[in-house]
Parts: sequence; C-alpha cells; structure tokens
Amino acid sequence: MAHANENFAHLQAGYLFPEVAKRIRAWSERNPGEKVLRLSIGNTTEAIPPSLARAMKDKIDALSKSDTYTGYGDEQGDICLREALRSHYMNEYGVTLPSDAFFISDGAKSDAANIQSIFSSSSVIAVQDPAYPVYVDSNVAGGHTGLYDRESECYGGIIYMKSDESNGFVASPPESHADIIYLCFPNNPTGAVATRDQLRTFVDYAHREKAIIIFDAAYCDYIQSAGIPRSIYEIEGAEECAIEINSFSKNAGFTGVRLGWTIVPHNLITQDEDRSLLHRFWNRRQTTFFNGACNIAQAGGIAALTEQGRKECMQLVSYYKENAAIIKEAAASIGLTCFGGVDSPYVWTKCPDGLSSWDFFSLLLEKAHVAVTPGSGFGPAGEGFVRISAYGHREDIEEAAASLKENL
Repeated sequence: MAHANENFAHLQAGYLFPEVAKRIRAWSERNPGEKVLRLSIGNTTEAIPPSLARAMKDKIDALSKSDTYTGYGDEQGDICLREALRSHYMNEYGVTLPSDAFFISDGAKSDAANIQSIFSSSSVIAVQDPAYPVYVDSNVAGGHTGLYDRESECYGGIIYMKSDESNGFVASPPESHADIIYLCFPNNPTGAVATRDQLRTFVDYAHREKAIIIFDAAYCDYIQSAGIPRSIYEIEGAEECAIEINSFSKNAGFTGVRLGWTIVPHNLITQDEDRSLLHRFWNRRQTTFFNGACNIAQAGGIAALTEQGRKECMQLVSYYKENAAIIKEAAASIGLTCFGGVDSPYVWTKCPDGLSSWDFFSLLLEKAHVAVTPGSGFGPAGEGFVRISAYGHREDIEEAAASLKENL
C-alpha cells in the first residue's frame, strides 16, 4: 500500500500567495467591473532588457538549425555563464570564487526549497521571522521540523529569529545551537538590509557552531546604501560557512523565464571532516534530479552579465525603486508607518489602529482597491504589517498611490 508523505499534512492552510490571489478573485467577483491595483505579488511587469531579449532570440535561431542546435548542456550550467558569474562576483563584490562553485538553476525559489535535501533531517533550522515562506515550508515538507503550534503560530524544532522595529528588522544570531540558518538580505518581506558588522555576527556564529548559512541574495541589486554588502562572501570567512542563492528574476525581469544560481563553495565546514561534502552532495542532487536550466534562458543570463546587459538591468531596477519611493511617500502622507522601500522593492507597512494583517488587507482592497500581502503570512512576527510591492507599471503605481491618498 502506498503511503503519502505525511509531512505535507503538517503545512498550514494554503501557500500565502495563492491564498492572496484567491481572496482578490473573490472580491472581484463581488465587485464586477472594478479594477484591482495589484501591489501584492513580487512579479515583475516591465519588458526584458533589449540586449537580453536579442541574445535569447539568437539562441532560438541557433536551435532552429541542425548545424547549430544543442541539446543537453553542461550539468552545472553553461560554462560561459558560470565564468561570467565568477567575473561578476570578482568585479562587483571583490569576491574570488571558482566557476565550479556556481550551479545554474531555474530560479532561486526552487533552490531555496531543495537545498534542505542535502542536510540531515535532524538538523536544527533557524529562520528570520518574518521570512519568505518557502524556507519554512520546504523544511516542514522535508521532515526537518516538529508540528505546528497554533497558539505560538510556530513549528516545533525551528528557531525563529525575531525581526521587528526594535532591531531594525535585522535579527541577531540564535542564542542556542542551530545547524542551518536562513538569511535573506535585502529582506523579503521587510525590505531591511544588514550591515557588514551584522552579517559578521552570523558568520562568527556559524564558525563557532559549525553551522551553514543559506543566504538568499535575490534582491541584492536593489542595494544603494553605502557600505552594505551585496554578497555574504564579502564577509571574511563566509566561504567556509555560507551557501548563497541568487536569481535573474528581479533585476532582469526573468520571473517567467526562470534562471538563477546557487554557490556552494568547496571548503564548507560541517561536523564532517570532508569539507567538499556539501559541494559534492549538491552536485549529485542537481545532476540526478535536474537536467539543467533552459539553454535559451542561459543565453539571456550571459547577456545580462555583459557591460551593456548590466546597464540595462540596473535601469530596470531603478524603475522599480522609483515605484517604491512613490508608494512609500503616498503611504507616509496618510500617516502610515513604513519601512524598507529604499534598498528593496518592498515597502513594509504597519497596520493602523491595531488592525490585523488580513483585516488591513481587506480594508485596502475595499476602500482603495489596492491589493497587498498580509504580513502574517510571512511568520508570527509579520502580524500587524502588510507588504506592498513596487512591481507594476508606473501608471498603475501612481493610480494606487493616488487611491491610497484619496480613500484612506
């Protein structure tokens, strides 16, 4: 008799973003003809930069001819793309990594979920609270956690590193032992960034506890504040305790194209004496369960890392950052307390008058026709906040800003 993986039954309710979409659909059905201004899902809206689109078209043309057709590519990803990433890290971050530390994938989300599979099921997990849901949910499904406690709104076996106004939404390392620590900076959902000294405390903790940091840097190109690291490897010693995940989704508009990478250094320190063990395990996992990212997408990724491609991608990033400034100004003008929106495309907004996250979600939808994401969906510390996304066409962002000012 077949048995289902009972760990999936431990997941609470539906995944956050489908639940948001479900409630928006229900509202639209009750209010036919009314436009919803969607500032909820972090989905890019603007066209892929021209040089990237041309590179992908050229790859399609090459695939249409027998003499230039290619099938399976390099298992870890196109060597030209991995070399381009190696140069990118050296030139922009001053970080030296070998090209075979880079593993090309179909995006940061799948890697963030799958990375837990190379660690022992007895590993103690620590996550920022609030945090992107996939970090917790993938570990629940993978059997790395205990059961959900409705009173605390936490899973047993997970250390929740609280990020709130008192610490500028940047948590400190756990006081107890953790084996795997998930960090995301610029943070999704709060928009907070960590200083070099703050990241240093995590690297020091990881060395002391022989822990591994999973560092999600998917929004690093949004950082404009001076002195803020964009890669964990800018911190000395991080190559011995950190795995970094990144993506072309939010800087190159590849949310639908799907292309990302994960860096697994050769010399990660764990309880095992073999420092290359995690690198070998991730290589085995990827080459066994994954046939590589789309070669058309990888052609676009190579173009994104050229001088012209980087210029065009950063223009796209600037567009969304300007959207964030418009949203933040509008929210602040009506008395809402806002965080983020400077080094991030997300404006983390405090609910007024003691409203819950879902109640404020409903209020914004009803009165301003603006859809946001309830903060409680990112963890217990997210209650009392909503995340407002800057991804949208400028005219829609401006219309939403005007609606907030007029209707709240």
